Amino acid sequence: MIRKAILNDAKHIAAIYNHYVENTVITFEANPVSEKEMLNRVLTISQTLPFLVYEESGEITGYCYASPWKKREAYRHTVESSIYITPSAQSKGIGVSLMQALIEELKEMSVHAIIACIALPNPQSTGFHEKLGFRQVSCFKEVGYKFDRWIDVGDWELLL
Repeated sequence: MIRKAILNDAKHIAAIYNHYVENTVITFEANPVSEKEMLNRVLTISQTLPFLVYEESGEITGYCYASPWKKREAYRHTVESSIYITPSAQSKGIGVSLMQALIEELKEMSVHAIIACIALPNPQSTGFHEKLGFRQVSCFKEVGYKFDRWIDVGDWELLL
């Protein structure tokens, strides 16, 4: 079931996210996020944009949300999307379902463009986004540094 995130979800969302913080370069955060910090993020984001979770048998197995892409007024119709799925729940269609629900909500809000920033190389994420209609529009070389290595970042865009 896909639904809007609620305050009680923060602990589960933080656990999903912290796996990626501690074990991957998918996020550039270097330190785990506390439940309190995640609660603040959910509250802040969900005031103006969608923050969705996928719940199965009472367990949160994934989430996605949109956040402002940039703060200037002219960017108000563009958002950045983020999605995280528990490793054991990947390749089951959860991510596609979540992103499709997010896209539909954003269309209703008159969002025009969605940007997905992807640490490279990441064929799973780039393939996922391209399957949903996103197209690569940029690649920045060595703009992130984590786990003692430089990381490229690409932007994928979906025009609604």
